[in-house]
Amino acid sequence: MYALSGIHMFEAMVGKGRHPILGLTSSDPVLSLVGPIGLAASVGTALIVDLMPGRPDPTRRSLRDMVEDGPTASELSPGRKGVAVIRGGGVTAEAAVGMVERLAHGWPAIVVRVSAPGWGFPVVPAMPVFPGHLLPSPEPAICVWQPVGGGSTPPGPGPVLPRLRPGTLRLLLAGRLPRSSGWIAAWRPIWEMPWG
Repeated sequence: MYALSGIHMFEAMVGKGRHPILGLTSSDPVLSLVGPIGLAASVGTALIVDLMPGRPDPTRRSLRDMVEDGPTASELSPGRKGVAVIRGGGVTAEAAVGMVERLAHGWPAIVVRVSAPGWGFPVVPAMPVFPGHLLPSPEPAICVWQPVGGGSTPPGPGPVLPRLRPGTLRLLLAGRLPRSSGWIAAWRPIWEMPWG
């Protein structure tokens, strides 16, 4: 399971209702990739919208295509259980908000991978906790903490994820989900916290 740092701050937060859309940001490149997968997989069926800049893939539809051409009926809701991913395709944040809101009517949950808070929906900051005094800077007031190696105590309040096992990490980076994972399960309560 997971532990909470600064539990007094979170007792009043849990159980206030699940967000249908959450952004996730991290300055750590690995956590930036696998964090959205963990958050999405924790609820079973979800859509990940990747708004991070990257190489365009003309062979696949992107959120930009949906904005410009309209979504197809099959894109408005999941066709099966599990996690689906769509790239942003260079769409602006303003255009993304409207399309993500529209997609949220048919998808049980949406995770948006963003580079920073402030895009229109609650954003969860995820930060690594390194061994010793190697602390990220600056750290947000409240965030999700991921111990790395022999990571020490987080420097601020927020949920602390269990260690991410190498086998789980390899599966996630290969685009596959493990059959069961305490690390993925630890993301589930994050949906109910009042991220701002």
